[in-house]
Amino acid sequence: MGESAKEKQVYELEHFALEIRRQTIKELHSLGSGHVGGCMSIVELLAVLYGGILRVEPRKPDWEERDRLVVSKGHAGPAVYAALALRGFFPLEKLDTLNRPGTHLPSHMDAQKTPGVDMTTGSLGQGVSAGVGIALASRIAGKNIHVYTIAGDGECQEGQVWEAVLFAAAQKLDNLTLLVDRNHYQLDGSTEEVLPLGRLEDKLRAFGWNVFSVQDGHDVEQIYRVLSETRGRQDGVPTAVVLDTVKGKGYPAAGRGPNHHMIMTDRDFEEAMRELDEEEKRLDAGKEAAGCMR
Repeated sequence: MGESAKEKQVYELEHFALEIRRQTIKELHSLGSGHVGGCMSIVELLAVLYGGILRVEPRKPDWEERDRLVVSKGHAGPAVYAALALRGFFPLEKLDTLNRPGTHLPSHMDAQKTPGVDMTTGSLGQGVSAGVGIALASRIAGKNIHVYTIAGDGECQEGQVWEAVLFAAAQKLDNLTLLVDRNHYQLDGSTEEVLPLGRLEDKLRAFGWNVFSVQDGHDVEQIYRVLSETRGRQDGVPTAVVLDTVKGKGYPAAGRGPNHHMIMTDRDFEEAMRELDEEEKRLDAGKEAAGCMR
């Protein structure tokens, strides 16, 4: 890829991430509250997945040859819904129905209700096992698909996660990538205060996985490079990517107190929208100066 094409791709992914963040905040504001912190920390990861890594067909969400995404931290559903709507899986206005009676967008994701959602999740610690099962079943069926699983770092304290990690390595599931949202916080405080995780990369490597780190989990260029380079490996070893992120990234009120589940006031919403508008102006100005807007 030439330098200008690469810059254009980064620009488009950054804009996609900004719009996912904007639409996520809008849908949470329409509800009045939600899991702001965990949604905001995976926005850039979702932009890269749905903007260039995942092989999916929005008009055919049940396409059998599609890649699969299991979002084990199911409370981040609103961010996933925003990405799906922006990709065309369902109309954008449906985001306003989040967690309301009769909605197809429940607070935690339900594969029976939402087009594009591959696995019902929400019970933390179980999604990794589901991703492993899907990857194994896909290989047995001879399908050429890749399975991605997003897990929070807090849920990596669950024993079931490590049983799944051990099993995936034993089964040589190189069609599986585990993406750990290492935002360093969980419901009741920091992960290191609640139950220290130490060096997750070292633990995963000791369990027999290929392990990569993204030092800035909000840098779409870094994320895209790692995921594109690791996709399609056929070495009989599953892949894990640990992304260092900020819980509540891009929502200013999240930095002023607990942000696992927040009431979203009109003032906080308006402040976030102003900052996103300014960020969009900065992106456009920077890319125009670099010649990417021609």
